[in-house]
Amino acid sequence: MSTTTLEAFPVIGISVRTSNQDNRAMKDIPALWQRFQQENVLQNIPNMASGEVYCIYTEYEGDHMQPYTVVIGCQVSNLEEVPEGMTSLTIQAGSYERFEAKGNMLEGAVAQAWYAIWTSELDRCYQTDFEVYGEDARDMTNARVDVMVGVK
Repeated sequence: MSTTTLEAFPVIGISVRTSNQDNRAMKDIPALWQRFQQENVLQNIPNMASGEVYCIYTEYEGDHMQPYTVVIGCQVSNLEEVPEGMTSLTIQAGSYERFEAKGNMLEGAVAQAWYAIWTSELDRCYQTDFEVYGEDARDMTNARVDVMVGVK
């Protein structure tokens, strides 16, 4: 884990409102990933700035147990053209603590990283957190995903 400062950047993707209460997110987030793949969302995002896929957690109503919005999408050069049915947002500039999820994504490697984050002493902002799925995440059975958590 390491702290880094990031500049703001725009993202376009699809979203869902969810919560960690009653395991709702454990159903909503996989369903959003399935929709992202089935609807070929990646191919329909205009002005893509990179091939990495982001899973963003934002619009928190409090801590990680309160409702929040999840967006799966890609970094774009601008937000001038947002296709119908998609959403846009800007990843907040600021300090982020970088965690690494490694292993089998199909067996919950990213979820395990989040459980460790939730039980840590991090002084979180609860504004924007995100996962970055790049080249190292293509093999879902042996992947590496960066988990970026906004900190004060």
